[in-house]
Amino acid sequence: MIRLHIPQPLSEGAALAPTLDQSRYLTQVMRLKAGDAVHVFNGADGEWRCTVAEVLKKGVVLRAEARLRDQIRPPDVHLLIATVKKSALEFAVEKATELGAARIRLITTARTQPQHVRLDRLDAIAEESAEQTGRLDVPPVDAPQKLDALLDDWAPSRRLMFCDETGGAPAMAALAAAGAGPWAILIGPEGGFSPEERERLRALPFAVAASLGPRVLRADTAATTALTLWQAAVGDWER
Repeated sequence: MIRLHIPQPLSEGAALAPTLDQSRYLTQVMRLKAGDAVHVFNGADGEWRCTVAEVLKKGVVLRAEARLRDQIRPPDVHLLIATVKKSALEFAVEKATELGAARIRLITTARTQPQHVRLDRLDAIAEESAEQTGRLDVPPVDAPQKLDALLDDWAPSRRLMFCDETGGAPAMAALAAAGAGPWAILIGPEGGFSPEERERLRALPFAVAASLGPRVLRADTAATTALTLWQAAVGDWER
């Protein structure tokens, strides 16, 4: 079944206007016609069965018919990742969406190499990943922010899993000991954190230094691994 994320209110009988690209996908790629069904979600009203009501020259009109699933909240975990190379960052955003991250926050650090970041492209990747994996929401991707500024404004109630390649408690043990609740996972750049950043992170009362094993992982691999371990230890996989 085709699933689309359309950020418009969903209720019985509501008329929906997909974007031009979505309309082209429905009519030119999937060859849908009036009366064919599509599943739609908007991140607030659950998932709905909709039908193609009209096929116009420059788009289609969908009609919401019945709610199929109630809205559920994603696990309360954020991914914080340094702005690494384009392919690695896109991979990390795609997999973070698949693994249930509620928010993706891009950061710059002392060793972050300058990168041209296209937020529109990353948003599109997150949206497509949510559509394909059954999620009922799309995680926002925040514009890059300096790590120091982010930590200055941190809410202490949200624990921070600091993935440190120089060592720390095994991730599963560290997560199990800290327990459930709001979390964030911090992944640094390919060059790692600077000694000053590492010292500050280790001194924070809400930060948990964790090891992802004996090998040094690329940033995109580390993000996927850390989110998987978090889900297994304190996430929603049992639900």
